[in-house]
Amino acid sequence: MKKFLLPFLIGLLSATPVSAHSSDAETTVDVIAKTTKSWNGKQLPSYLSGTPEITILRITIPPGISLPLHIHPVINAGVMMQGALTVFTEDEQILHLKAGDPIVEVVDTWHYGKNEGSEPVVLIMFYAGREGTPITVVDTVSADASAKYQEE
Repeated sequence: MKKFLLPFLIGLLSATPVSAHSSDAETTVDVIAKTTKSWNGKQLPSYLSGTPEITILRITIPPGISLPLHIHPVINAGVMMQGALTVFTEDEQILHLKAGDPIVEVVDTWHYGKNEGSEPVVLIMFYAGREGTPITVVDTVSADASAKYQEE
């Protein structure tokens, strides 16, 4: 049952409502991502046991801002709605995203994103987690060091 939850939700949220009025327009459904691997090619983990919890976030990152180093202990995926984002992993892999691109995030891999463009980045992200489990864990040691460096 759990393995069908994320594809079902993505399909449900991407479906176009059908009007009762007659029209020449046709409903279309486009698969923008369907995979068993994250963007870096690693196999996605099994879903966590327990009560499922879906979180949907709209994330806006101003120009020139880097997110803190972090990991996601849960499977998550989304779509870049606006801007351009570069994602860096702990093992020096790099992903460049632009508006319209899907992303299936890395799980349990330290990474961060940076908006190197001139407009805000806007992402819609879906997290398939477990009730009581955080969707993101920030590396507070690196975040503190980064904040101190930027103050100097």
